[in-house]
Amino acid sequence: APDDLFAALDPLDALIVTVLAAGGSTPAASSAGGEDEAWDVERMADLDIPVLQGLCLTSSRAEWEASDDGVTPLDSASQIAIPEFDGRIITAPFSFKEIDEDGLPRYVADPERCSRVARIAVNHARLRVVPPAERKVALMLSAYPTKHSRVGNAVGLDTPVSTVRLLRRMREAGYDLGAPGAIPGLDLEDDTEAGDALIHALIDAGGQDEEWLTRAQLTDAHVRISKDEYDGWTADLPEDLRGDLVEAWGESPGGLFVNEAGEIVLATIQAGNVVLLIQPPRGFGENPIAIYHDPDLVPSHHYLAAYRWVEHGFGAHAVVHLGKHGSMEWLPGKNAALSASCATDAAIGNLPLIYPFLVNDPGEGAQAKRRAHATIVDHLIPPMARAESYGDIARLEQLLDEYANIAAMDPAKLPAIRGDIWQLMHAAEMHRDLGLGDRGLDEQPDDEAFDDFILHVDGWLCEIKDAQIRDGLHVLGAAPDGEARVNLVLAILRAAQVFGGQQAAVPGLRAALGLKENHESAGAVDEIERVARDLVQRMDDAHWDVSAAARMHDDPEVVRVLEFAATQVVPRLAHTTDELDAVLHALDGGFIPAGPSGSPLRGLVNVLPTGRNFYTVDPRAIPSRLAWQTGVAMADSLLQRYLDDTGTYPESVGLSVWGTSAMRTSGDDIAEVLALLGVRPEWDEASRRVSDLHVVPLDELGRPRIDVTVRISGFFRDAFPHVVAMLDDAVRLVADLDEPPEANYVRAHALRDLAEHGDRRRATTRIFG
Repeated sequence: APDDLFAALDPLDALIVTVLAAGGSTPAASSAGGEDEAWDVERMADLDIPVLQGLCLTSSRAEWEASDDGVTPLDSASQIAIPEFDGRIITAPFSFKEIDEDGLPRYVADPERCSRVARIAVNHARLRVVPPAERKVALMLSAYPTKHSRVGNAVGLDTPVSTVRLLRRMREAGYDLGAPGAIPGLDLEDDTEAGDALIHALIDAGGQDEEWLTRAQLTDAHVRISKDEYDGWTADLPEDLRGDLVEAWGESPGGLFVNEAGEIVLATIQAGNVVLLIQPPRGFGENPIAIYHDPDLVPSHHYLAAYRWVEHGFGAHAVVHLGKHGSMEWLPGKNAALSASCATDAAIGNLPLIYPFLVNDPGEGAQAKRRAHATIVDHLIPPMARAESYGDIARLEQLLDEYANIAAMDPAKLPAIRGDIWQLMHAAEMHRDLGLGDRGLDEQPDDEAFDDFILHVDGWLCEIKDAQIRDGLHVLGAAPDGEARVNLVLAILRAAQVFGGQQAAVPGLRAALGLKENHESAGAVDEIERVARDLVQRMDDAHWDVSAAARMHDDPEVVRVLEFAATQVVPRLAHTTDELDAVLHALDGGFIPAGPSGSPLRGLVNVLPTGRNFYTVDPRAIPSRLAWQTGVAMADSLLQRYLDDTGTYPESVGLSVWGTSAMRTSGDDIAEVLALLGVRPEWDEASRRVSDLHVVPLDELGRPRIDVTVRISGFFRDAFPHVVAMLDDAVRLVADLDEPPEANYVRAHALRDLAEHGDRRRATTRIFG
């Protein structure tokens, strides 16, 4: 963008953008494992203001209203997934593509949705002008399920201690936290005791556990909302949502957490301009976990009243949801591009939402980003004593993340990935862990029921993750040190590193020490693990001085791994302190830079440092396994049709490849090119990226290798340089094969061109754009 445009933008307090991502040249390399500086949003970041994406949908308003997805696959890629690379906050659709009486398309604004986008932007801008001493903030803690023992429960996060430390930082920054002692435990020296005191105070204030709730707590609650107040705050609800509320919960104020005076009561601690509260329960019954994830059950009057009170009664300038995951982003409604009738939109309203979230769970984080305009501040995984690959569980998590992206951007592949998920779960007997086998449900759920099934699987995985954490929880903004740092660095170094845009750029430490995974006895693994731990401990004792690595071991590969840890892993972990800084900066109305998501234990060290607004699509995972299946089918269909028409195979094929299509389908077109060439990709199990290319033998291929010329769009060139390089490698790989010309048209044409001009690079160039 020209300098004068940025000069004009400089005085702004917030910016609404409708165009594609503006971040420079290579988003693919900025993903986990890529070059940090490749996707350059420096000039936008220098504005240091919230940048909001206003959605201009390519569907009509009627089509949008009737759609459960909310966006077409094309809009999901271009209006949501790609702008997330810039660190934009995804808001609501305010414009729709209509056909006028002359049959011409035009964009028509929607007044109500325009108001939503504008109010969200104004509230973000307001954070920049209201001083901290006057700024009102609500800190909301989850309780999943709604039991006293689960208050402040968040996957991988020590929420009580994290809340205490955040409150202390807010006090240092000038926020009004009331008189000394107004927030129980805040001034205790021991952080654990402080966190416990805070949680017990919230429980004493109401707690929302029906088994222990007393009449006195209902009568004496600090926050009591009258029917008239609640009705006034919800007067703007659309009639369809209001009807669903009444059908599910009766007329307001309902019967959930209502005292004898007919007031809705909330469990809160108010101190100055800060309020702490427990996220309201979605409901009760025999299976509160199922209710928590129910995609059809509208929130209760009590649930909606809590969020409306935060905005209108308390007058909050922003909300902080502390930890994965809450229930608000999972309320009924469209998958993205929400309407006023979507329960999530009705709950969060216009409030800025800052959401510390576990970095290795992008699939669930996407729900908050795309349905509740959340600014994610990702946080580190919990410390691991010995973090092994969890096998089928890890693969299932990957498939669920892929399922979420496919559902949004390439729904034609849903049957295939549903089959993959069910096959994995059935083979590993996981469906029995969910209780499906006990109920005689040994068959894959039908398409309509599968989404509900996925939500139950998600809840089950959350419980599994809780059970897997053996060595404590992460504290927001606390960089690991001592034994915790040794354990985490050791776990990170176990995998080969995807770094600098290269697969396996640095080997895993155990592999460098000679371990052949899956081929060693348990005793051999334990011995190499002991040696690896000793090396990491000695480097820690040496304060991670990079020059010390050469003294630790004779093998240069081992030294290289230790140097990588000293120059990349440990410095990035040291910046975990950025997490609290980022939460406070977001509350100041500042810009939170984007970053990749994923597990640092799977060779993705570039997800560190945490404290960034993670994006959820990985452009380096192209083509995906499912895209490969589709691409092979596309190539076979094309060749069969040509064969039927002409009786021969084509020697050359020309294909156009577009960036948004590649993002949406995870690389169907790329897979088709590879299939025509007779080249098969291999994938790294941990990262799901293409790690190598293998030539399909001619006897297996059963046909000649087809010469393919590819025309790429400008966006594809800029967004997927690694794919351009991979396709070029595939062409040259095939051209160099010692095969007869009639079976390898790439080689035949390259040799012919080489004879004409003698330039081998020119003779094997097939990609243009």
